[in-house]
Amino acid sequence: MNAGKTVKILKFYPEKCNGCLECEKACSKVHFKTEEGGDKSAIKIIKSNETYEMDVCNQCGLCIDLCPVGALTRRKNGIVWLDKDTCIGCQSCVGFCPIEAMKKADARIEPFKCIACGACVRACPYDALELIEVNVDDVKETVYYKQGAD
Repeated sequence: MNAGKTVKILKFYPEKCNGCLECEKACSKVHFKTEEGGDKSAIKIIKSNETYEMDVCNQCGLCIDLCPVGALTRRKNGIVWLDKDTCIGCQSCVGFCPIEAMKKADARIEPFKCIACGACVRACPYDALELIEVNVDDVKETVYYKQGAD
């Protein structure tokens, strides 16, 4: 067990979000050195009725044991990390992720995900995102459920 260990995850405040997608642009700059957003961003802001929802990795680590070559590991800081040099691009983690947080872009072979770098938090002009620390053992319970789900 990881008693006492914490991990940073993103917390989303939908009531503050206006859908500007500055967070997605900042994320795509980290992963792809471009501000395209869209499929090059590990964070996804989705308009749902009159509000917004966020899809992003919650660092649960369910994908780690699934990887056939051990490319996914949990770092000392709690973040689930993908080693690009080890990854064979099989996409098993992309199809397996229960919250669809492991992303695939045509521009690269290996998938990518949120690494809790904070670029999106700093880019949001409305303070709709925050990095918070949670216990690694409790992180699976911190999945950001879509509004109206149990």
